[in-house]
Amino acid sequence: MPSVQPASPVPAADDEELYEARREIYQQSVRGRLRTTKWVILFVCLGIYYFLPFLRWYRGPNLPNQAILVDLANNRFYFFFIEIWPQEIYYFTGLLVLAALALFLMNAIAGRLWCGYLCPQTVWTDLFMTVERWIEGDRRERMMRDAQPMTAGRLARKALKHLVWLVIAWWTGGAWVLYFADAPTLVRELATFQAPMAAYVWIAILTTTTYALAGLMREQVCLYMCPWPRIQAALTDEYALNVNYRYDRGEPRMSLKAAAKAAAVAEPAGDCIDCRQCVVVCPTGVDIRQGSQMGCIQCGLCIDACNSVMTKVHRPQGLIAYDNDVNISRRAAGQDEVYPVIRPRTVLYAALMALVGLVMLHGLNHRSFTDVSVLHDRNPLFVRLSDGAVRNAYTVRILNKRAQARLFILAVDDLPLATRVSAIGSLPTEGSWPLLEVGPDTTREYVVHVTAPPGAALAPSTAISFRITELGTGDVAVAADHFIGP
Repeated sequence: MPSVQPASPVPAADDEELYEARREIYQQSVRGRLRTTKWVILFVCLGIYYFLPFLRWYRGPNLPNQAILVDLANNRFYFFFIEIWPQEIYYFTGLLVLAALALFLMNAIAGRLWCGYLCPQTVWTDLFMTVERWIEGDRRERMMRDAQPMTAGRLARKALKHLVWLVIAWWTGGAWVLYFADAPTLVRELATFQAPMAAYVWIAILTTTTYALAGLMREQVCLYMCPWPRIQAALTDEYALNVNYRYDRGEPRMSLKAAAKAAAVAEPAGDCIDCRQCVVVCPTGVDIRQGSQMGCIQCGLCIDACNSVMTKVHRPQGLIAYDNDVNISRRAAGQDEVYPVIRPRTVLYAALMALVGLVMLHGLNHRSFTDVSVLHDRNPLFVRLSDGAVRNAYTVRILNKRAQARLFILAVDDLPLATRVSAIGSLPTEGSWPLLEVGPDTTREYVVHVTAPPGAALAPSTAISFRITELGTGDVAVAADHFIGP
C-alpha cells in the first residue's frame, strides 16, 4: 500500500493586530469663529476652577466665609447662600439628575457638544496642546524636529514643555484641595509645609492624573476610556446637529486644477480639494470626510479650517458644518433644509429639567431649619418607680441649622394627664415643659425621662409624639415614638 505523504502546510497570513498602534498626532493651529468660542470657554472654565476657592461670602459670625466649601470636618457643604447638611444629600442627587438631563439635551440639540467644548479632558488637553505649540512650534516645526536626531536644543524644549505641563497639573491638583478647606489658609500651610498630609497626597494624585491624561494620553482618553461616545450614539437621532462633511456637495473631491479640467469637459467636480486641513487640525486625528466616527468630539475646528480654505479658493463656506442627517437627503431631493431644535425629545428633556429644578427650589425655599429625632432606650424598656409611676427614657437629638443659638420648649403629646417630662441638662423654666438650648449650626442630644403618674391606665405600647417649639419664632418639629407600659 503506498504511503500517503502529508500535505504541505499552507503558509498562514500575517496575523492582524487586534489594536491599531498609536500614531503621534501633530495638531495644527487654526483660526476661526469656533476656535475663538473654544478659547473663551477655556479661559472661563479654567478661571472659575482655579480662582473660585478664593471668592468670599459672608454668612455671619463663626461660619466660614468661603463662597464654595466642602467642609468635611463639620459635615457641611456651602454654596454661596446655601448650606447643605448630611441629611440633605438628596440635593446632590437632584444636581446629578439635572446634569444628566442637560447632557441628554445637549446631545439631542448638537451631538457631542459637551465633549467638544466643556469636557474637562477637552479643556485641559487643549491647554496642554497650546503650551506644546508655544514651546516646540506648530505642526510642521514639531514634525521636522521629531524626524531629526535628538539635540541639546530639542531636549531643552521638550524638558521645558513637560515642566510647564507639570506646573499646570500641580496647580490643577492644588486648586482642587482648596475647595475642601479655607483657601488662603491652606495655601499658606502648603507653602510652609504645615498642611495636613492628606492635602499633599491628593495634590500628588491629581497632578499625576492631569499630567497623564491631558499631556500623555490625550486622544486615547476620548477613544478608549470615556464611555460617553458609546452612550451618545444610542441617544442621538437624525435631527441632532453634528459636525458633518456635506459629501453631496464635496464629492467627487479633486484638486483645483483637476476641477478646472473637469469643468471644461462638463464632468462633475466637488468643492473638496483634498487639502486635508480638516484632518491636521483635529485633536483626535479624525478624517471627518469618512463620516461620523467615535473619535470625533465635535469640536468644530475642522469647520474653521475648511471655511478658511474655501474662502481662499473662492468657494462657498459650509462644506463642513453643523448639520443633521435629514438635510443631506433633503438637498438631494431639492427640498429645503430643516433644523427642528424644538421636537418631542428636546421638549421632554427640557420639561424634566424644569420639573427637577422646581422641585429642588421648592425644597430649598420651604426646608426646615429645625429637626428632631427620638431614640427609645432599649434596656430597660421601662422602669416602675417606688410610688408606682412608670418611666421611659429617650435620647432626643435636636438639629439647629441656623447660625445662632436657639431655645426650644419640649412637649410630649398623647399621654395621660399629670405626666412629667424632664431632660438632663435643660435650662430652668417656670413652665411644666423643659427648656432646651441648642448652639448655632449644630446638633445636641438630651436624655429625656417621661414619667406616667401612678394608677394611670397604660397600654403595653402607646403612640406619643415629641414636639419642640422655638421660642420667639414658633418653629415646630415633631418626632413620633412609643411609651411602653407594663
